[in-house]
Amino acid sequence: MPFSRVIGQDTPVDVLRRALRSGKTAHAYLFEGIEGCGKRTTALAFVEAAFCDRDDGCGTCPSCRKMATLQHPDLHLVEPDGAFIKIDQIRDLQRELVLRPIETPLKACIIRDADRLNPAAGNALLKTLEEPPGNALMILLTTNLDGVLPTVRSRCQLLRFAPLPERLIEEQLIAAGRDQAAARLTASLAGGSLGKALEEDEGVMVDRAGLLERLRTLSLSDTASLFAAAEEMAADREQAMEQLEVLTSLLRDVLLIQGGSNAVINRDILPLLENEAARLSRERNLERINHTTEARQALMRNANPRLTLDVLLMRLAG
Repeated sequence: MPFSRVIGQDTPVDVLRRALRSGKTAHAYLFEGIEGCGKRTTALAFVEAAFCDRDDGCGTCPSCRKMATLQHPDLHLVEPDGAFIKIDQIRDLQRELVLRPIETPLKACIIRDADRLNPAAGNALLKTLEEPPGNALMILLTTNLDGVLPTVRSRCQLLRFAPLPERLIEEQLIAAGRDQAAARLTASLAGGSLGKALEEDEGVMVDRAGLLERLRTLSLSDTASLFAAAEEMAADREQAMEQLEVLTSLLRDVLLIQGGSNAVINRDILPLLENEAARLSRERNLERINHTTEARQALMRNANPRLTLDVLLMRLAG
């Protein structure tokens, strides 16, 4: 996966290329940005370039071909086992990193969701960051910088990945076979995440209308239905966070309509948004946006999903 596959992240890519060419790469990097903006793609391109026999990722040498299938013996990938990255995973990684590389001058590891290291795993990783093996390259990825242990952050070179422009996402969707109108809508809803845009399907239309309908019918006089809705949402943390992100987008559109703006993102369901804008005051809608944003941030910090969503839906109903 060469650097040419990375789109819209020129600044971090330039930093990494300069480090490779100068021979002054850091022993550990922390890539921070929203899900689907190119962190993992960039990390794999960086390792491929570091391993490459010819150039900064030629794509054709034996090392690059192994990287293309994630089968390189000197590459180690770590991701959460369930809700967290556990200490046994870090210990296994530590045992690998102290061994001599098999085919290249160095070993590399990519740790996804570094904010989900449990305390024991974080402290174990800290020891490796403090005394890194001389031939190890470590890359940590996170969507939630505040969730990464400060001691871990301080021992990594931080690179921030910006959300991708809608134009770039739309171009990629069209190249993938979407028609222009659908690509434009999906790009506007993606929040700067190409990964999210590529995963979207027609069901998102139903989901948005369904979310607005659920919001409209929430009532503190029917707590049984309210808590049932919270329980359903809480069954899948990742899906709940996605729903809250979509809900925030819808409420912001309602706020724009209330303020007389025509810069609405979800234009295909404009009548539903206009009905919601007429139903409640602008001040009440601002409160709903704040409550929804706070709930999503709490879920990102691994708060209890059921309790978080119970409280949110009661606030939205109130």
